[in-house]
Amino acid sequence: MAMWVFGYGSLIWKPGFPYDEKLLGFIRGYRRVFYQGSTDHRGTPAFPGRTVTLEPLRGEVCWGVAYKVSKEEDKKIALEHLEVREKQYDKTLHLDFFTDPTSATPTVCGVMVYLASPDTRTNMNYLGPAPLEDIARQIVQAAGPSGPNRDYLFHLEDALNTLGCEDAHVRDLANAVRRILSAESTC
Repeated sequence: MAMWVFGYGSLIWKPGFPYDEKLLGFIRGYRRVFYQGSTDHRGTPAFPGRTVTLEPLRGEVCWGVAYKVSKEEDKKIALEHLEVREKQYDKTLHLDFFTDPTSATPTVCGVMVYLASPDTRTNMNYLGPAPLEDIARQIVQAAGPSGPNRDYLFHLEDALNTLGCEDAHVRDLANAVRRILSAESTC
């Protein structure tokens, strides 16, 4: 039986594990938001970066990529990799994944999704909503072992654009970061 993993953040452009197939599609009832703090990849404990998580919202869809992992050895490798990489995400859900916006029937049932919940008892790095400009300033300033936080945002924007997936939150945030960087470079 194959395992499917849904990528909606950095997994879109850098899965980091072997897979047999990848599908472009979406999950329903969630939207992508920069509400999760990153103290191990795109920030530090002293100054967290921001990465995406999913927020439940009726009527929304979140586009991304689903990876099929079939071989038992590859599943083990993928799970070990994801448990380290996604360790700051405190929930794993199994959701329906669709490739056709007009279909009521999912393409894959039970795709695995890592999610950072707003419950600060189980997710100490949840930062939550903030004004767009505040999130942008935090992203401009944050950097961690995986590099500057802005690179994460720009890679995500590029990956979504390459896939033909419009995400207003990502676009607006990337534009706000560019405005801040442009203003800093003219000073």
